[in-house]
Amino acid sequence: MADAPFDHRRISNHILIALGVGLVFGTLLNFTIADLEWVRSIFIDGVFTVAGEIFVRFLSMLVVPLVFVSLITGVSTLSDPKKLGRVGGKAVGLYMLTTGIAITLALLAAIIVKPGVGANPGELVEREIAAQPSFGQVLVEMVPRNPVEAMANGDMLPIIIFAILIGLSIAMSGESGKRIGRFFSDFNEVVMRLVGFVMMLAPYGVFALITVLAATTGWDTFVGVLKYVVLVMLVLVLHATLTYSLLLKLLAGLSPVQFFSKMRAVLAFGFSTASSGATIPVTLRTVEERLGANNRVASFTVPLGATINMDGTAIMQGIATGFIAQYYGIDLSLGQYLMVVLMVIMASVGAAGVPGVGLVLLAGVLASVGLPAEGIALILGVDRVLDMTRTAVNVCGDATVTCIVAKSENEFDQEIFDRDDSEDHQPATAS
Repeated sequence: MADAPFDHRRISNHILIALGVGLVFGTLLNFTIADLEWVRSIFIDGVFTVAGEIFVRFLSMLVVPLVFVSLITGVSTLSDPKKLGRVGGKAVGLYMLTTGIAITLALLAAIIVKPGVGANPGELVEREIAAQPSFGQVLVEMVPRNPVEAMANGDMLPIIIFAILIGLSIAMSGESGKRIGRFFSDFNEVVMRLVGFVMMLAPYGVFALITVLAATTGWDTFVGVLKYVVLVMLVLVLHATLTYSLLLKLLAGLSPVQFFSKMRAVLAFGFSTASSGATIPVTLRTVEERLGANNRVASFTVPLGATINMDGTAIMQGIATGFIAQYYGIDLSLGQYLMVVLMVIMASVGAAGVPGVGLVLLAGVLASVGLPAEGIALILGVDRVLDMTRTAVNVCGDATVTCIVAKSENEFDQEIFDRDDSEDHQPATAS
């Protein structure tokens, strides 16, 4: 039975329209009737919040089965298992490279602009920060003690390791493996169809999420740290448009304009949910069906990127470190700045792709250079909006690395990438 057409362009446009309308509508509520008890309880905390949370739960529901099944399918169809090692090495290397570039740009911006000099954001508040596991512990926990438990908890690295091992076992098990491989291939088609159903709900979910954000954000919280907010936003945009564009052009010969045009829906999802993990279903579908990366590569690099690629978070942490140091009048040495770079790159491995994780990682970065963790309170009021923006950058980086690695492995369909948006409603050929 042929796949029903799925109009990517129309869905992407509807998502962007919903984002804009929700922002305007929520802002109007904020400045007019949001303080009325019945409006807040029935609409803001009621209808819109419930609808937004249900949509995010739909996305989260898809993550584990999609990553698990898609990765098994991709690995089990590899004609040369050694190829997985090359793909993994290239992906990890590129993710570490882009994170290093991101944190370097952020620190340079903080040193040049000095956003913390003269800042007066107001009274500090205490915040309890969860302790982060050591890098060695992260490596140990990559191997699942109980795969079912890892799936229940949504621990992506153990799930990835287990799925790779299952996929390799299927590839090496002869006829028995082929039968199981066909089952997972069919299962993958079913899960991707489910992703399509959820994407049809996306405009409504995005509208609800953005409306609640705009209606409940106190605009006065931006005044004290406006310089910090603007600087983070500028560096995020610079990294996404310049760094990723150069990598796509130089390493893969791909058009950045075409790439960003087809990434509209993914960027909107990342921004709305502030979660790289929740955006995996949309990212994976887009890089395969609109950008042309084969499932054998994308099924590995996308979930891996959602786990270890934290470019946007690195930018926030770099600028926040400089901002907090300048606020307290502490001069950091070159060695301390290098420590920040190393800490941010290492901390990105194993960090959960969920909202607010950047603040948790920032506590460890501040401690590594002797800055008070209480300084995080300076940026709490504005971190939600910045979290959404840096997540959009993170998912953009996931897709960039996926395209580069797929192109280098001859697992990339140039025709799909070059195809005009008006043709994107045609179903992609199964890998």
